[in-house]
Parts: sequence; structure tokens; C-alpha cells
Amino acid sequence: MLREIEGSKAVAAAVAACRPDVVCAYPISPQTHIVEELSRLVKVGSLDSQYVNVESEFAAQSVAIGASAVGARAYTATASQGLLYMVEAVYNAAGLGLPVVMTVANRAIGAPINIWNDQTDTMSQRDCGWLQLFAADNQEAADLHVQAFRIAEELSLPVMVCMDGFVLTHAVERVDVPEPEQVDAFLPPFTPVQRLDPDDPVTIGAMVGPEAFTEVRYLAHRRQLDAVGVVERVGREFAQVFGRESGGLLHTYRTEGARTVVVALGSVTGTLKDVVDDMRDEGQEVGLVSLTSFRPFPHEAMARALAGARQVVSLERAFSPGRGGVVEDDLRRVLWDRRDGVTLSTVVAGLGGRDITSASLRNLLGRAVRGELEPLEFLDLDSAAVAAHLSAVGVPVPLTEGAQR
Repeated sequence: MLREIEGSKAVAAAVAACRPDVVCAYPISPQTHIVEELSRLVKVGSLDSQYVNVESEFAAQSVAIGASAVGARAYTATASQGLLYMVEAVYNAAGLGLPVVMTVANRAIGAPINIWNDQTDTMSQRDCGWLQLFAADNQEAADLHVQAFRIAEELSLPVMVCMDGFVLTHAVERVDVPEPEQVDAFLPPFTPVQRLDPDDPVTIGAMVGPEAFTEVRYLAHRRQLDAVGVVERVGREFAQVFGRESGGLLHTYRTEGARTVVVALGSVTGTLKDVVDDMRDEGQEVGLVSLTSFRPFPHEAMARALAGARQVVSLERAFSPGRGGVVEDDLRRVLWDRRDGVTLSTVVAGLGGRDITSASLRNLLGRAVRGELEPLEFLDLDSAAVAAHLSAVGVPVPLTEGAQR
């Protein structure tokens, strides 16, 4: 049903349509409205689910693990420091092969404390074994949750659905909220691969010694590789049932004939589309790849999407201090296979919720077309403020416009 609805409530409605048996809740901005709405749906009887209030994010993930291990469809949500607090359990869910679905309302990690949006939280967990799907808008955020339960339960692997905090979670827009009847036709009842049962006792999560741990981690790697085809196929099947393209591995936008292509995740892709439209209308050969599946990373699909590009710009809302971009490393592997001189620049943008304006993106892509980008730049960096700080602590360092590495 098409509604004007806040992103968090659209996600809650989509999750409820998936009929989770257990919802584990601990509030942290900006995901709080999701679990609050699920609580309301349980209270009024619209959702038949065990709603568990817990004392921490670690407990929320632990309850989700326990619920999933006994064969229940389990869901939780978190953000930022909450994700970090549950990290031990996050790794355990993946290692145990439990199909938990979790919303992460992307938010910066302190210190200094910051409640606004960037993608540092989930990017920090890129190696934990969870699938990570990023929503470009609230329609995709709702749709990805339906796909996430299907993917998680088919693979017996946990899935994070990542949506930009506040920018999406608190934005009110038109969303075609998945109806329970549609979801029932798309999402089969949960049949667990493994299940704890007192009548048939087994142990899961037992200690593994050096003689087998490498194989365990290799299998985690192999499962991620296998997931690429599943994520792609489920996205296609979703389109057939619901009548709209959503999810999958990635989306290309005006990449035909584009020599400069920017790769981005999340809500910034909407502004980028407007900028690309304006520049293409002026005859400039630019395009966009919106990455949905960050883990597993769609190496072959990305290679096809970037086949005609001569310059690739990785626009990232997280980075590795002392190194550079996070997505950049995956893109570098894709481009290395070509060995044809294509260039790659990383631009870090929107940290801690800083606005990413169309004017800044227009200037950025214009400089990219002219070949003026450094390997690493920080969009709209206040170079004077940085230089003043460095000077005050006795490290006078001249900065270029892009703060090159």
C-alpha cells in the first residue's frame, strides 16, 4: 500500500509483514522509532510476536541468537555504539550460521560523540561474516527487509539492512509498504537448517582448535561468495512479485558511454542522480553505480558496471584513518583485473552528518572529469581549521585542496 510514512515506520511495517517470531529491542538513536513501532504493533495485536525488552545491545543480539537457534524467525535493530557493544555476539551469530535479520540505522562512532549519519558503524564490521545490504531510499529500505529474511533463511546466514540514520529513518516520504499477503507469497515459512531441541540434544558453537579453525573461516568466506548469486536472484524474484526493481547487488545510472563513474552507497545516491542528470545534459560523460550489496561484494557485477569507465570515484561516508577508503579496497581489486590504466580516487564525504550538497558534488565530478582529483580527498574539508590545529600542536603541514595522502 502506498503511504506517506516515516522511514522507520515503513521498515517496521515491512518487518511485521515478515512475521518474526521474536523481536529483541534496545533503543538507540536513530533506530528507536523502528522498535517502538514494532512494540505498538505487538501491543494492539497486529503482530503476533514475542517482543523482548532487554538491558543492552549485547543482550538484544544474544536473545536473537538464542531465538534463532531454537528455530524462531528473529529480528533486532541497532546503530553506532550499540553495534560495537554487541560485536562479540555479532560474530557469534555469523559463526553459528544463524539467519538473524538486523536493521542498522547508520550513525557515526565517537569520540567525540556524534549522533548523526555516516557509515562508519557497519563498515567497521565488514569482516564479521554478516551480509550487508545498503538502502538508497526508504522504499528500498522497506523492500530490503523482505529480501533479507528470504536471503538469510535460504543461506542460514545473518543479514544487516543498513539505512542512513535520520536522513532516511526520520524522513517522511511516499513508500509502497509491502503487504503481508504479498510477503507471504514471497517469503516461505522459516525452516531452520539447525535447531536446538531438548528431545534431540546437540551442541552448537563448541570450541574449535587450531586443527580446524582455518577451515571454519574458509567456509565463512565460501558462504559469502555463494551469497552473491542468491542476493542477485532474490532481487530479481522480488521484482517479479512486487513489480518494482529494488535490492539486488547494485544499480547503474546513466553509465552508458560514461568515462567518469562515481560509486556510492546509501541516500547520497539520490543527490548524485540529480547531479549526473545535469552534467549529462551538458554533454559531460559521467555516470553512477549505486552499490547495494557491500558484503558480499559483487566483484563481477561491479566489473561489468565499470567496464567503460576511465576514471572511477569512490564516494565514501567512512574511511580507515592512515589508509583511506573502505570500499576503495574492493574497487581496487576489481580495477586491478583490467590493467588498462583506469584511475581510482576516493572522496570521503558526509562524516558525522555533514551535508553533501549538489553544489559540492557538482564541483567534485567536474574536477574528476578534468583529471584534477587526488588519490584521497575529503569533501568540503576546512583546510584552514585543520592547519591551525596542526600548527598549535607543533606539526605545521601544508594542505592541498584535497588533503592528499
